[in-house]
Amino acid sequence: MKILIIEDEPELRNVVQSFLEAEHFIVEYADDYQSGLEKIISYEYDCILLDIMLPNGNGMDLLKEIKAMHKKDPVIILSAKDSVDDKVNGLEIGADDYLAKPFHLAELMARIKSVIRRKNQDGENTISYKNIHIDPESRVVKIDDNELILNRKEYDLLYYFVVNPEKTLQKTMLAEAIWGDYIDQADSLDFIYSQIKNLRKKLKTLNSQADFQAVYGIGYKFI
Repeated sequence: MKILIIEDEPELRNVVQSFLEAEHFIVEYADDYQSGLEKIISYEYDCILLDIMLPNGNGMDLLKEIKAMHKKDPVIILSAKDSVDDKVNGLEIGADDYLAKPFHLAELMARIKSVIRRKNQDGENTISYKNIHIDPESRVVKIDDNELILNRKEYDLLYYFVVNPEKTLQKTMLAEAIWGDYIDQADSLDFIYSQIKNLRKKLKTLNSQADFQAVYGIGYKFI
């Protein structure tokens, strides 16, 4: 799962980024209004952490841009402004949650999990497709009642397919979902094929009812 932090305070941003990466999230960041807008336009995120006070712009205006583009990425506002008016304004514009600074990292994690659960799982603790069941909080995957052992990238890839079932997903989208900002380090997108090949083998060993279908020249879909 991929998180975008839009925050101009380096110390706070680095602490949050390190914490989330330790929790197995892919984390990208922007430190001003324009770079944040460019990332939002170009990519999709499981959650956006948005500061209100940004260089060259305002977080509330950036939130309006997100909603004008009809993006579904959940947004949690992080702000030193703890007034009722700011909270109400942010939530009315379309933020999913509001957390005042300073905050505990454990509370931030709980808020992130909550908005992701509401977005992808209809409020349920697990997300399922066919006989595949994923618990995002524990990162446990089961096929029927049997646990499927996956490495980090295999898990991220499978999760992305399960929350986007029967949709054709381009290779670049899949690469960004599991590599984030580090995608430029990949020589080609051939690693997607090898990851899916390994995943398919593991799914078949536990009699998965879903499988990958190659869409020539585009990518894959999960059917």
